[in-house]
Order: sequence, then structure tokens, then C-alpha cells
Amino acid sequence: MIKSLFDKNTANELVERVHLLTPVSEQLWGKMNVSQMVAHCRTGLEVACGEKTVKRIFIGYLLGPLFKSSFYNEKPFQKDLATAEIFVMKDEHDFEVEKEKLIQKINQFQEGGAQKCTTAPHGFFGKLTADQWAIDRKSTRLNSSHLVISYAVFCLKKK
Repeated sequence: MIKSLFDKNTANELVERVHLLTPVSEQLWGKMNVSQMVAHCRTGLEVACGEKTVKRIFIGYLLGPLFKSSFYNEKPFQKDLATAEIFVMKDEHDFEVEKEKLIQKINQFQEGGAQKCTTAPHGFFGKLTADQWAIDRKSTRLNSSHLVISYAVFCLKKK
């Protein structure tokens, strides 16, 4: 069942999973370490809250509408999909600082609800409703294509 991050229980479950991460959590795939992944996830929530924007890519105008329904169903996303530059974390990040920022951002998003969600288009899919931005993908991704918590990547796949 697809859950919404606007739901307090869903947000609390997500925060609990974030608390399971440690500075030595190892990824199953991808190039980011755990500190970078946490910063990556926080950035996604900043986009969803309208604090940062992602430029719409040309191919998104063409293909986004065709793939949009795959964004909000329960089928897992493929591994190692292309990532918008804003979400690529190359620098080192302080794990504990990033973890706290991510938890704060999860809570801010949940408490703000639909009225505080961005109205800017998604970089690939285009126009999304607030409810679509709030989808908690329980497989390999968290809400929106890059409101990403790669908990499967870091051995935290929801049971």
C-alpha cells in the first residue's frame, strides 16, 4: 500500500528508519556513502517544500507524461537511474548533522501538509499534485522520484 508523508505515522516510521542508519552503513549499490545519501534525501525534501528547484529537462517534456504513472505505483524503481545534478552529492558531509537535518525536513514536510508543498513542476514528470509529492515509496525510493530515501540501498528496506 502506498503511504503519504503527510500522515504522521508514516513520517514517524520513516524517521525511525533514518535512526537505524549509522556512519558505517554500507550501500548495496550506487556511488554515495551514507552521509551523502542522507544529504541527497534532504535535498529532495527541500525541492518538495519549494526551497530548491530543479530545472525541467527536455526529455522530461517528451517522456515524463508517459512514465508519470510509474512514479506513484508500488513497482520498485530501477537501480542506478540518472540523477539530476542538484541531487548528486560528491563532497563529504557530516553524518550526524545531515541526519538531524533530514529528520527535521521530514517533520517539516509532514507538518506543513499539502498547503506547504511546492507547486513547481517536477524536473522529469512535470506537474505533480501535493499528494503525489508526498508518496512514500516503500521499495527503493521515497516519495517523488527524488525525494529519495534509499533505505533499500542502505539495508533498511521496510519489512
